[in-house]
Amino acid sequence: MRWEGDRESDNIEDRRGDGGGGGGGFGFGGGTVGIGTIVIALVGSWFFGVSPSTIVHLLSGGGSAPAQVQQAPAHAPANDRETQFVRTVLGYTEDTWTQIFKQNNATYTPPHLVLYNGRTPTGGCGMGQAAVGPFYCPGDRKVYLDLSFFNLMQKRFHVGGEFTQAYVIAHEVGHHVQNLLGITGKVDRARERLSETEANALSVRLELQADCFAGVWANHTNQAKQIIEQGDVESALNAASAIGDDALQRQAQGVVVPDSFTHGSSEQRVRWFKRGMETGSVNQCNTFEARQL
Repeated sequence: MRWEGDRESDNIEDRRGDGGGGGGGFGFGGGTVGIGTIVIALVGSWFFGVSPSTIVHLLSGGGSAPAQVQQAPAHAPANDRETQFVRTVLGYTEDTWTQIFKQNNATYTPPHLVLYNGRTPTGGCGMGQAAVGPFYCPGDRKVYLDLSFFNLMQKRFHVGGEFTQAYVIAHEVGHHVQNLLGITGKVDRARERLSETEANALSVRLELQADCFAGVWANHTNQAKQIIEQGDVESALNAASAIGDDALQRQAQGVVVPDSFTHGSSEQRVRWFKRGMETGSVNQCNTFEARQL
């Protein structure tokens, strides 16, 4: 992926090194809660999700986000290559969605992205934990990312590369776009009135739309900046496939339970990311009216 030298976003909060990391997190292997040790319906919600605490709260029957906790301090972001990359990708998402919103006579308000180690408080979604993966918190309109997650992706799912990492960030920003458009709130309110199976099905549509929005980002950014190199798209599609609910369930428990899907199957995630990337159209991402996902 070509990105060096392009504009870097200023909407970064760097909380790394502030003493919030370490114990208490949910482990991916032998921890108290993790893949293979928790109810599989929640695994997908935590993997590339809106926010772990919000999803758990909603799926357990709650109707609103957990209470806010005190924010951790932030300092000037580091200037290493990884941080520069994140800042640049976030800048790409800002350029893309600012343009799209402007074309529709609206103003895009970008999210802040919080870099942290281990765990960090959020403004409305409880305690963010590195082991749950990147997530978006609607309460404070921030994306949370522990960069060690990218190493975990490579080790556990054998997917990596910078374009794949950019897809992860763009997916979370896609949730921010849904929040700005009022989609997230409507889905949350609807889930309160539905059975668990019906609520899960609605969550799948929300997540697949975020995948499609990530594809829209890829289309527009590549047209403007020619960022995609050979093999990039294949790597991102492999990542989308690896974190499908069926793939995660098969790996964790050996069986697939479609009624518990919250993010969509591998095939569905690949299909909707490709749809956004090939069309570049937000109108093509209306998963809520699609007869077939």
